[in-house]
Order: sequence, then C-alpha cells, then structure tokens
Amino acid sequence: MAEVGIVTRKPRLPGVFVRALLITFVLTLLAFAVTLLLAIIGFSLFGLVQGHRPDMANAYKYIALPMAVVVATIVLVMAFITEFKHYRRRLAAWRGV
Repeated sequence: MAEVGIVTRKPRLPGVFVRALLITFVLTLLAFAVTLLLAIIGFSLFGLVQGHRPDMANAYKYIALPMAVVVATIVLVMAFITEFKHYRRRLAAWRGV
C-alpha cells in the first residue's frame, strides 16, 4: 500500500469531483484528437485506394465523437473511483489512523 505522507489539512470531498472532472476532460480531449487524426489518415488512405475524395465530416461524426463519448464515460467512472479512494486514504492519514 502506498504511503500518503503528512496531511496537514483535512481533505475535502468537492476536490474529488473537481479532479475527476478535470482528468476526464483532459483525457477525453486527448482521445478525441488522437482518434480524429487516425480517422482522417484512414479516410485519406481509403480515398486514395478507391480513387475518390472522402467526406472528412464522417471522421468527426461517426468515428471521433462516438469514441470520445465512450472514453469519457470510462474515464469518468475510473477517475471517480480512483479519486475517492485517494480521498479516503488522505482522510484516514489526516485523522491519524
């Protein structure tokens, strides 16, 4: 089990929500950007092979946006679980248990 260290002030529960939402926002943006890049590259290569110009709006609508929603859901749940565990560990250290 990881050591918490010295906790000088009482941890607050709203901090859990703020950190979890911030982590979710950042990772969702990252997932959206990477997925969009890969989708654009894939659509471009598919267009070269087929010999026509692909509609790049489909990369947003059908690939990047749904993937970002899935990633946001998973990261939000995992971030809340992780941050709440961290909160309870710091609260126990603050109490001296």
